[in-house]
Amino acid sequence: MNTEANDDQGTGTDRGGLPEDLHDDDQAGAHGERDDHRRGDHGRGHGFSTRAIHVGQDPEPRTGAVIVPIYQTSTFAQPRVGEHTGYEYGRTGNPTRTALQECLASLEGTDEAVCFASGLAAEDAIFRLLSPGDHVVMADDVYGGTWRQIAQVHSRFGIEVSAVDLGDLDAVAAAFRPTTRLLWAETPSNPLLKILDLTALAQLAHDHGARLVADNTFATPYLQQPYDLGADLIVHSTTKYIGGHSDVVGGAVCTDAATAAELAFLQNAVGAVPGPFDAWLTLRGAKTLGVRMDRHCSNAAAIASFLSTHDRVTRVRYPGLADDPGHDLAAKQMSGFGGMVSFQVGSIALAKQVAEATELFFLAESLGGVESLIEHPGIMTHASVAGTLLEVPDDLLRLSVGIEDVDDLLADLERALG
Repeated sequence: MNTEANDDQGTGTDRGGLPEDLHDDDQAGAHGERDDHRRGDHGRGHGFSTRAIHVGQDPEPRTGAVIVPIYQTSTFAQPRVGEHTGYEYGRTGNPTRTALQECLASLEGTDEAVCFASGLAAEDAIFRLLSPGDHVVMADDVYGGTWRQIAQVHSRFGIEVSAVDLGDLDAVAAAFRPTTRLLWAETPSNPLLKILDLTALAQLAHDHGARLVADNTFATPYLQQPYDLGADLIVHSTTKYIGGHSDVVGGAVCTDAATAAELAFLQNAVGAVPGPFDAWLTLRGAKTLGVRMDRHCSNAAAIASFLSTHDRVTRVRYPGLADDPGHDLAAKQMSGFGGMVSFQVGSIALAKQVAEATELFFLAESLGGVESLIEHPGIMTHASVAGTLLEVPDDLLRLSVGIEDVDDLLADLERALG
């Protein structure tokens, strides 16, 4: 296939040749002051929402447009043979994608971010950093697609994986092998909303010569900063809260500059890149992440409280509840408890009945949009882990609590539960 791009030029994240208006080299970022070399250098001194709106997003110099343009082009004119002005081919790099990557790196407090066509494409790139015979210790409660990818795709090429309860630090320590390269955590986890101690897991990983990958999709960088807690790579399905409007699919990895360069090579070499409009929609969503997450959290807290007292609900999983097993740890390492709630109703028949009876909670996969969703993980998002150690309870329902008026959402659930 003739792709027209010179793979020896540019990586898509090489900022050395970018137009001056896209540089943010004099800014640094994440919550609060930088305190060590692990912090990214974007948005120094600015708060989270200010960085979400401004980092990588200076006014366009030719027209003064205050919104980053959608550079809907597959290629870029070059002034001389073998010379380009920072961009050469749309797979290798695009200014709209660059703006998104700079923004996300700032929000996670990392050196760089590398964006992909989906969350699973981002995870695939991380697994491609491994070699045959390498081993991954993975949480026993992760997104079904993550487990499917490593267990059914990458295992064919010699990557080994063990599923472990990452809440049991002794079990985690025992799971390491000389060939272990990654420790993979989701917190809060999907769909059981387990809370994992990222600082302790990072220490264990580093003690064994491995790196900690933290899936921060559920918490978002607004509520949790895994890089500050010791994680080495932070992965997102930007489809979810960062995009926030259920209208775009994407993924990202936020990490140090050296690892980002490896991932950018894979981004270009494998080609699972987001289009310019996808990057623009995701960047648009990131601007309002903070205000949306405040509403997601408050609505979810009210719904979890309601469900915890309902006669037909046998268990509620939400780290904001004082009796949740992960409450104290979540309060320590997160600034809020998130917008996801899972609960059990005692039987698969009742779970299906409730899922099909709601009106404002749409019965749909995915999460993190402004609208509320309900789903049955065992049949829908986590069907691929049926019969494995990761199988979820068949009476479990998962709510992605939106930003509607909470009284309307409570009334919808009350009707559905009967």
